[in-house]
Amino acid sequence: MPFVRIDLIRGRRPEEVRAIADATHQALLDVLDIPERDRFQVITEHDADHVIALDAGLGFERSDKLVMIQIFTQSGRSTEVKQRLFHTIAEQLEPLGIGGADVFIGIVENGPQDWSFGFGRAQYAEGDLAVPGR
Repeated sequence: MPFVRIDLIRGRRPEEVRAIADATHQALLDVLDIPERDRFQVITEHDADHVIALDAGLGFERSDKLVMIQIFTQSGRSTEVKQRLFHTIAEQLEPLGIGGADVFIGIVENGPQDWSFGFGRAQYAEGDLAVPGR
């Protein structure tokens, strides 16, 4: 059950924004093997001067096509799976005109007790939902 936040620099057309969301979700489907309707995304657009994303000293430049993605998900996936996810997201975004230098991704892990899907209940912890990967 990934919860995905996508931050963009303002100025894209609505269909471009949706294509970025769809490409990100498709990568999650392909790599994490989640159910198709397991889709929770929030997309926020910012003025260009409200986004600072340097290169951590890696020697590349970013453009106004920058896509910053945070993926909140259950812990337990291997480094290899995470690397494959990073690669697949970048690969899915490339046909949309978003180069690799403009794809910034972070994964935040947590446990089943950290999720409520509604009604103030912890559906994983209470057994209403099967915990992914278990």
